[in-house]
Amino acid sequence: MSQTAQSTEDFAIMRHRLKSIFGGSIGNLIEWYDFYVYNFFALYFAKSFFPNADPTVQLLNTFGIYALGFLIRPVGGWVLGAYADQAGRKSALTLSVTLMCVGSLLIAITPTYATFGVGAPVLLLAARLIQGISLGGEYGTSATYLSEIAVSKHRGFYSAFQYVTLIGGQVAGSLTLLVMQLTYTGAELEAWGWRIPFAIGGALSLFGLYLRRNLEETDAFKKVAAGPRRGALRALLQHPKEILLVFGLTMGGTTAFYTYTTYMPTFLVNTVKLSRDQATQISFISLVIYAALQPVFGAISDVIGRRPVLLWFGILGTLGTVPMLTTLSGTHDYLTALALIMAALLVVSGYTSINAVVKAELFPAAVRALGVGLPYAVAASVFGGTAPYIALWFKSGGHENWFYWYVTLLIFLSALVYGFMGDTKHSSRIDRD
Repeated sequence: MSQTAQSTEDFAIMRHRLKSIFGGSIGNLIEWYDFYVYNFFALYFAKSFFPNADPTVQLLNTFGIYALGFLIRPVGGWVLGAYADQAGRKSALTLSVTLMCVGSLLIAITPTYATFGVGAPVLLLAARLIQGISLGGEYGTSATYLSEIAVSKHRGFYSAFQYVTLIGGQVAGSLTLLVMQLTYTGAELEAWGWRIPFAIGGALSLFGLYLRRNLEETDAFKKVAAGPRRGALRALLQHPKEILLVFGLTMGGTTAFYTYTTYMPTFLVNTVKLSRDQATQISFISLVIYAALQPVFGAISDVIGRRPVLLWFGILGTLGTVPMLTTLSGTHDYLTALALIMAALLVVSGYTSINAVVKAELFPAAVRALGVGLPYAVAASVFGGTAPYIALWFKSGGHENWFYWYVTLLIFLSALVYGFMGDTKHSSRIDRD
């Protein structure tokens, strides 16, 4: 083959690879937008479903449903992860975005407590459970898909786009809130405006469904699909060490991530006493910069390895969480709050940028989606999804600073895992496949 022909073929392969990464990533962004708008608009719709005079109690009830949406995620991680390992990554990603569409549209049309009584929060809970199942399967399958589709020497860089789009979903939700705050009054948002982002999310999910129906399947799955198959859970249980590693390296990272992103707008309003508009602006600016950091840290891991990047988060997160949150809670300055949150997110990037590829590199292709998705979903449900609720619970009891130590402890435990585990860049099961 001539050099020109070889270059043309290499370009075609790279173009195909980038197209697949783009298609998988955009679908991931849409799913996370659908899930996160609940958090961003919680301040506006909380009393529509929980008519209690105390705003903290309203938020406790609202984030209680938010937490239940996380607690159901292991079911999604199990069912959709097994489906991805049996029927293919593409099929599981398509099913995941379909479920998310149903959940978003249901929230958009759910009547309020004043209209439907206790049935209103029940329907809200049902919609969040559907979304939780969807997201439980989304993480493991998209992490597997992006890791398998990327070339070995740039796998950290390309797989980091899972969190670029995950954060992008938060950015899109934050931008939606920002635009709506400029367009509508607070009373209009509380009365009916909060429904609009969920309707938008449902429509975007239909677009995500179109994208995912046109994805190419990964070569890694095609190879194992042609061979003998075993029961999914039984096959996964042959890898107990890897299961525990995924759980251990996730618990601190997921708690920190949801503390500094999902819970932060509420913290800025409820504790720092900034206005809703200021909290939304800070959230939007910090998330945009945070998203841009992910491929940078991913590329660094391709050069120096995954373990040093994880230790960056583990060590600095353990030492800096209490001072950062304590300082943040005591300030009322917009720029100081923004700077502190950005410093925290710079540290957390050591986990978020590469956690997906690290997990994918631990498992063989036959159980990769389930191996990544199920233990991650359990850890994210127990620690990540409950973080806003636990923070508010400590606050309502007059001990908000206890939450800072809770986050620190979980990061420390994960740091111990990073310290003793091997570097998956040098022992990747994806390369062995």
